[in-house]
Amino acid sequence: MTKEHGKSQFRKHCLQRLKRASGKRAYIKDKYILDVLYKMIHEEKAQNIMLYLPLKMEVNLYPLIKQLRKEKRALYVPFMEGASFRLVKYRLPLYKKQFGIKEPKDSKQTKRKKIDIAIVPIVGVDATHRRVGFGKGMYDRFFEKNNKNIKKVVFVARELCYAKEVVTDHYDVKADSIITAT
Repeated sequence: MTKEHGKSQFRKHCLQRLKRASGKRAYIKDKYILDVLYKMIHEEKAQNIMLYLPLKMEVNLYPLIKQLRKEKRALYVPFMEGASFRLVKYRLPLYKKQFGIKEPKDSKQTKRKKIDIAIVPIVGVDATHRRVGFGKGMYDRFFEKNNKNIKKVVFVARELCYAKEVVTDHYDVKADSIITAT
């Protein structure tokens, strides 16, 4: 079996688990994860934070976003461009785009500070703590170009789907921390 086949099978298995975890008790799991994230943001004194706008099966970051905006922290979210994305400042209103992902309006702002903490959704991880995502490679391409500007990478998921063997590639995003509710 090839590594890519193994990754694809692992992704499929993890997505099924995430769908189940997104039903019952998702709110409680998300609250726990957001509490841990909030403490980490304060301990790190993070001012520039990269987040994502969640899909149904991902940890709902909206309560955290609301809190961090009140604290006047700089929040950045992905804005899809071709096969990757760039970061734009989080601002309302949000618009539903490709894959059902929400985004703020495009802002051509190019000058950005270094990111203190990047919060990244995962489908699963392997023994190397590298990310298995939805299979589009957008985060991998983004991090390949921007890794030097990101101080800490934190993966989040409602449930940890972990492969003991290596199913990822050297270019897959690697975590400094992983926060799950399980």
